[in-house]
Amino acid sequence: MGHPRQRAVLGVMVMEANQLVTVDQLLDRVWGGQPPSRGRETVYNYVSRLRTALRAAGDEVRLHSRSGGYLLTVDEQAADIHRFRALVTQGRGAHDDQQAVELFEQALRLWRGEPMSELDTPWATGLRATLDGERLAAELDHVDAALRCGRHAELLPSLSARATQHPLDERAAGQMMLALYRCGRQADALQHYEALRRQLADELGADPGPDTQYLFKQILTAEPELAQPRTRPLAAADDPAPAVRLDRAAEELSTAVKHQWTAEAEIRSLHRPAPVRVRWSTTGRPVTREREALRGDILDMAKKFRGLATPQLVVLGEPGAGKTVLATLLTLGLLVDRGPGDPTPVLLSLSSWNPHREHLRSWLARRMLEDYPGLGNAKAYGPDAATRLVAEDRVIPVLDGLDEMAPGVRAAAIDALDRAITGGRPLVVTCRAAEYENAVRHGDILASAAVVEIEPVELDDAVTFLTAGRLPGDTRWQPVVEHLRHHRDAPLAQALSTPLMVDLARTTYRDVASDPAALIDPQRFRDRAVIEDHLLGAFLPAVYAQRPQPPGLPPSTARSYGPDQAQRWLMFLACHLRSLRTRDLAWWQLGRAIPRHVRGLVFGLPPAALFAIVGLLVRGPAAAWVYGLSTAAAGFAAQGWGTRPAPSRVEFRFRGTAVAFLGRALIGVAISIVIGLLWSLSIGPVVILALVFGLSTGLPVWLETPTKADHASSPATTYAQDRVATLAFALSVAVSIGLFYAFAISVSQPHSNLGPAADPFHLNRALPAAGVSALFGWFAFRYIGAASYGLAGFVVGGLAMAHHISLGLGLTAGAVFGLAVGLTAALSRSWGAYQPSRAWLALRGQIPLQLNRFLQNAHRRGVLRLAGALYQFRHTRLHDRLADGRPHER
Repeated sequence: MGHPRQRAVLGVMVMEANQLVTVDQLLDRVWGGQPPSRGRETVYNYVSRLRTALRAAGDEVRLHSRSGGYLLTVDEQAADIHRFRALVTQGRGAHDDQQAVELFEQALRLWRGEPMSELDTPWATGLRATLDGERLAAELDHVDAALRCGRHAELLPSLSARATQHPLDERAAGQMMLALYRCGRQADALQHYEALRRQLADELGADPGPDTQYLFKQILTAEPELAQPRTRPLAAADDPAPAVRLDRAAEELSTAVKHQWTAEAEIRSLHRPAPVRVRWSTTGRPVTREREALRGDILDMAKKFRGLATPQLVVLGEPGAGKTVLATLLTLGLLVDRGPGDPTPVLLSLSSWNPHREHLRSWLARRMLEDYPGLGNAKAYGPDAATRLVAEDRVIPVLDGLDEMAPGVRAAAIDALDRAITGGRPLVVTCRAAEYENAVRHGDILASAAVVEIEPVELDDAVTFLTAGRLPGDTRWQPVVEHLRHHRDAPLAQALSTPLMVDLARTTYRDVASDPAALIDPQRFRDRAVIEDHLLGAFLPAVYAQRPQPPGLPPSTARSYGPDQAQRWLMFLACHLRSLRTRDLAWWQLGRAIPRHVRGLVFGLPPAALFAIVGLLVRGPAAAWVYGLSTAAAGFAAQGWGTRPAPSRVEFRFRGTAVAFLGRALIGVAISIVIGLLWSLSIGPVVILALVFGLSTGLPVWLETPTKADHASSPATTYAQDRVATLAFALSVAVSIGLFYAFAISVSQPHSNLGPAADPFHLNRALPAAGVSALFGWFAFRYIGAASYGLAGFVVGGLAMAHHISLGLGLTAGAVFGLAVGLTAALSRSWGAYQPSRAWLALRGQIPLQLNRFLQNAHRRGVLRLAGALYQFRHTRLHDRLADGRPHER
């Protein structure tokens, strides 16, 4: 087969068996960035020699010439790489473990050394990393099946070597722990877990995953079922194999990503008309070691990305150059012909990542769970599906807006990205050119990534976009077109060199009554900056111009807002985001626009007023003041300075929850019995409390993550899901605590198991009340909530009743008490806090009362864009202008 380069050409052809390989691909993969001077002639000569050598194989192997390249036709089972992959697939779908072991061993015996060892190009390096990953995955699957067949002693030496070679691989560590335990070495198994835990904490700042922790607990408690291997037919398993479930997660994630960004592209009219043509080419800036000459436009980015030797790309551009649009279309392009098993592109904004606090992979998994909450469904996809998709390189991170990170962390982010993508892992990053160059100057570079830069929009392309879709006889743009063709260096031509300004010009003058010829007035628009400022200032009046709406549109679309009104609200939101140092507009962060002390009063006083009414009902004005002031102080501290959890992404689901619900309900029953005995309640109230506490404690079991991952999260779905979780939490707390309070003050014995009730204060009853209240405060607001509500519970609980009140009055007081507790619980959650926040800000005229409807409308008009559950201003320059408080132009 000739010398190493000629054999390498055959290797490339075999890797792409039965598929066309272009001459450019052969040159890139075999010679890297240093092709021979007569590269195409060299390839032709090599192929000719290979064709002659292959004739000895008869008709089984043929090397054909095709337009632009070559095609090797061969039975894929004749090539070890394709046979290896087929055997691994068969092993994973085998009917029993013994058969699976045999198939995996056949596959692994095909490995005879390092793949393409004589070729040292970026493509070969990336290929070796990919194949090494496939081999490791097959070895791990083989070990799983062999351990089920009881071969732990035989496997122990190879498991030890693999654990040393891959010290952070939790699956390999788990197999090592299990083999050690089954060999009677429990202490060594536990020690191996502790070594893994320390290394994960030191290098990644993370803990072992749930599967590894569960295995550790089983070994620690020496569970009998763990000691004996259990061979079972794979086809009879209750759940699909982990690999199958992860494949399902990857497929449904790709569906969600496609639906999400296709809808966003339609909203932003990226296909109607076609986006303004944007060209890009390899940057000339000193920011990369890779100097492969690349060139293309916005529509062929996906094809060029697939052709890279190492699938890593940095896209640079000036403000408004179209980086986000390019990232969106690249994501959709990569999904068009994505095959089974191919990684899924996931487009995320980098603005929320802090590389000093969170490893890139941990952040990716967390953000994927936020945007695609169905990945948290362990029953459908296995535990930690998002983490495993990231760890096994089943996603292509398309990370938009490195420049939107804080300047002090950009260099650290680039360094963290470079460390995270070793081995040829795929990555796409966008950034403003100057910011990226400055970050690289103060740090490192993405060593193996190609860096391209978006070029200025050509005037002919700008003219094509501006005049597309105009009605017959509409000549409003003709003076502008003539001006641009004869004055290619004029201020207007300079201004229309970015897609942002071209798009703003089209939007600003889309009304047939407008006159774009005003843009060529040299007195009014003397330079580029004035024109750009005018187009930015005229954007909002243009998109909020009053037009007749067609029937049947949803309220969020049909609702009309005046330009002045809309601008006032958008300016407030832009300033709010600037104060938070973010570009992400999250409805659950709205409360942070209210000062803490005001927030403490607005959120804390309504529940305190209800608590005061309870004190008035049961003991008169003095108790009312004590109840009211103590809970007002607690609410002021907790509501103003406490920590609220992020929105819950859950939905009601009853099927298959009976066992879990019963287990949680029994815990609630036990708690109610203990409380009933402490307060010396009779059997009737205890039974009622047991039923109520059991239902309340079991209720969260019915709130589970969405069943499927084929839908992306959105502000509307996140709002609806957290509303369900908030109301369920508030209702369960209100009913259970309110009913207990009613019984405690009306039917409990004055001389209870806590001691006799003293007047005016009873310490033995104050302490348990403080404990329960502190526990509630912890779940609601963490540390500040535990301290403040613990003190309030101590005061309120100590005012025990020296004599009973009537059951009717007790139930009334209990109902008000439960309402107060439920309101406090609701205000501790995102949806609950959002309601008074928007009401307060709306009363001050800073936002509309129906804020969500206004934001949906702004998204439809193209002012905002969607990024999962978040909104962002469609253009950062528009965001900055509004945050600066600059008015629009009429």
